[in-house]
This record gives sequence, C-alpha cells and structure tokens, in this order.
Amino acid sequence: MTWMQRFNGWMLLIGVLMGLALLVPPQVFDAHHAQFLLLVGAVGLWRYSVGLTHYVRGLWFRYVIFPRHKRQALVALQEQPPSHIYLMVTSFRIDALTTAMVYQAVIREAIDCGYPATVVASIVELSDELLVKALWQQAMPPEDRVQLTFVRIPGTGKRDGLANGFRAIARDLPDDRALVAVVDGDTVLEPGIMGLTVPYFSLFPQVGALTTNEYCDVLGSYWMSEWHKLRFAQRHINMCSMALSKRVLTLTGRMSLFRASVVTSAAFIDDVENDHLDHWRLGRFKFLTGDDKSSWFSLMRQGWDTYYVPDAAITTVEHPPDRNFFRAARQLMFRWYGNSLRQNSRATRLGLRRLGIFTYYVLLDQRLSMWTSMLGLTAAVIASLKYSAVYLAIYLLWIGLTRTLVTLMLLASGHRIGPAFPLMLYFNQIVGSMVKIYVVFRLDRQSWTRQSTKLSHDHGVFQAWFNRWSTYAMTFSAVSVFVAVVLHMV
Repeated sequence: MTWMQRFNGWMLLIGVLMGLALLVPPQVFDAHHAQFLLLVGAVGLWRYSVGLTHYVRGLWFRYVIFPRHKRQALVALQEQPPSHIYLMVTSFRIDALTTAMVYQAVIREAIDCGYPATVVASIVELSDELLVKALWQQAMPPEDRVQLTFVRIPGTGKRDGLANGFRAIARDLPDDRALVAVVDGDTVLEPGIMGLTVPYFSLFPQVGALTTNEYCDVLGSYWMSEWHKLRFAQRHINMCSMALSKRVLTLTGRMSLFRASVVTSAAFIDDVENDHLDHWRLGRFKFLTGDDKSSWFSLMRQGWDTYYVPDAAITTVEHPPDRNFFRAARQLMFRWYGNSLRQNSRATRLGLRRLGIFTYYVLLDQRLSMWTSMLGLTAAVIASLKYSAVYLAIYLLWIGLTRTLVTLMLLASGHRIGPAFPLMLYFNQIVGSMVKIYVVFRLDRQSWTRQSTKLSHDHGVFQAWFNRWSTYAMTFSAVSVFVAVVLHMV
C-alpha cells in the first residue's frame, strides 16, 4: 500500500467522522448534557479503564523496566551462559517456499548464535526432509558445534509433533543450562534473535519460558493484512503489560524459548500431548488446538514465571484459511477465542497467590468482556428504535472518535498503523464478542484452520443429545437475559 493510498484512507476516515458529527444535535458536545453522560457511563468508563491500564503498564515495561532488565541480563549472561541451544521446528502442510525461508533462518541462527546448537526438524513428509537436508548442505554449518536431527511423525497434529520433538531432545540428556527454541513451521526468525533472548534465563532463574514480538507477512487481501497487523500491535502492548508481572498469558507456538529442563520433563510433555478439560456439562474432551495455552498453564501450575522480550522479533507468514475476509476471520476467531476460553475455565483455579491480583483480574475480565463489549451497540439500537435514530448516530460518532484515538495510541507499539484500524477495532469488538458468546457454550468444538482435522467424540447417544440441546438452551437463555437487562436499562 502506497503512502498516497494511506493518506486517502485517513482523509476518508476524517470525512466520515465529520459527517457523523453533523448528524447529531449540538447539545451532544455539551459535557453537562444527559446525552453526553449516556456515552461515558459507568460501563464505558470501566471498559476503557481496563484498556488504559494495560496501555500504561505496557509502556512502563517497554520503555522503563525492560531497558534496565536488558542491561542486567547482559551482565548475568557473562557469568552463566547457556550450555546448548536446541531449535525445534514443527511443520506440516506448509508450502515449500515458506518452509525454505523458515529453515534458512533457523540454520543461520544455529550457526551465528555462538553456542553449541542442534536443529530438531519435527516433520511429516519426506519432501520436507529432503528440502531441509539441501538447505543444511548449502549453509555448511561447523560440524563440531552445530548438529541436525530429524523426528519423523505421523500427521496426527501439532501436539504429537511437539511431544515427539521434546522426547528426542530429552534423549540427548541436556543439562540445566540448556535452552529450547520452539519454532512454528511458518515463522521466520529475525537475525540475532537468539542473542536477544537467551540472556534473560541467566538473569531470572524462575523464568521457565519467554516469547517475542511478532510481525506478519499476510498472503491475503488488504483487509486481512490490516486485521492481522492490528492484532499484533495490540498483542505487543498487552504482552508488555503482562510481562511487568512476569505472567505473560500465552507462550505462542510461533516462537517461544524454554528451559530444556522444562520441556523434557514428563509432566510438561504429557500436558502438551494429552491436555484435556473436564467440563461439568460437556464431559471430558481432549484439546486439539491451543498448545501454546497448554504450555503456559503447565508452567504456571509448576511454579515457573513467563517473560516477554519486546525487542526480539519474528515474522510469521500468514495463510488465511479462506479468501473471503469474513469467513477467514470467523474461523480464526473461533480457534483463538476457543483456546483462550478453554484455558480460562481452569486457570483462575490456580488462585490469587499463584497468578497475582492483576493476572487473576485479566482472566476474569475475559469472561465479562464478551458481554460488556456488546452493551453499547445493543443499547444504541434499542434506543434508536424506541426513541430516535439520533442515538445510533451519537453512538457511531463515539465509536469512530474513540477507535481512532486508540489507533493513534498504538503508534507507541512500534508497529505501523493504518486507516483501516478503527474499523477493524470495532469489528473485533462486535464480531469477536459474538464468536466468544457462541464458543463459550461449545468449548468442546475445535478444528484446525490449516489442517482438515476435527475433534471426534466417543459420547453415547444420550450424552451427545444432551450436549447438543443443552448448548442451544444455555445460549438462548444467556442471550435473552442479556437483552432483557439492556431493555430495562434503556
């Protein structure tokens, strides 16, 4: 997208906001008017306060706390460097061009990091093995320091690929100072990322794993590209906020760095490979997706901390599951939010002592936000039908102004912003809330977006019937209660 196209986009956005401002009565801009109070009511102030808290915490960590940590970590690294670095890549059904870029970057890091290193390729297809061998010969790594290991697995899912890779590393008997980088098959490491991340394990002995900043190269439409870029900009701020408490809420499967003693433990491998949930209504079901949430939960349960390195970056090659933006976004949201909600239902049981007050509150807020995010739109639609259409215009103007402000605030993340961001922010709020409400009553329904695998159930006839109809009943009841409450408020 050229600078002229971006400029035209911003001008269009400003024009739409000015047009909405002309549709509302002048008294709306009077802070003493009742209609103004409608916009900045208690729920709105609460929601914005949560986002503002994340924003302030994120900037404080990024520009004040993290530079201090970085200086201390470089000193600690001199005293206790890692003994060995394993770079494990899991790939399945990824095009050859992306696979080549991924392994070229991994092999380069194994050579340039300066430590003894082993590249562990957890693969399914023979073609991937031949490609990796060709790239390895081309790179000509020093044989006395850098090794290559293949782990051939059946195409039964990423969890099995991770578990078999961890077992292969365990057979190498790594010591307590060894580290394992877990890299997804569509993730290209930026040069020098190992040097930027390994020092923090020397500085923080309680940190069991960390993750990094993420950028994306989207093989899709303009809207899909902007949607992903917005997500990663928001992710960066939220990760920095949670890193202030050393409670990063997810260890992304795209690229995370672990202590070898963590990933080679039998308990951790079992958590990743066989993670499941015992639900009061849906029974026991295995997690198909969400290995990053399983690894985070395993570390939290075992007493480890998690960390985020904002100046270490990766680039992911995003392959949208559908050419249509709405269908692709819905499928991805279904997977992402399902993973979060399945983890949420059990993570809070770890308690305040383990999670800390802020992390515990963030997890609780994930359950509430799906409803509170729908409150404004629902109230505006009802008020416009019952009283005047001007209430809908007021609401849309407020949404446009606040989402534009939030977009400008994202400049502090270091990620590029675009004129589509305000619209995408609102799309995520409304459509995302609807997907969450749908998913929260269907936690057992899972599927990969790249693989055509879905979770199969072995429930009996009655249990399957009960699960299906109780899901419909609970969804209808919850939505009905929500609408009734909003009607009463309006």
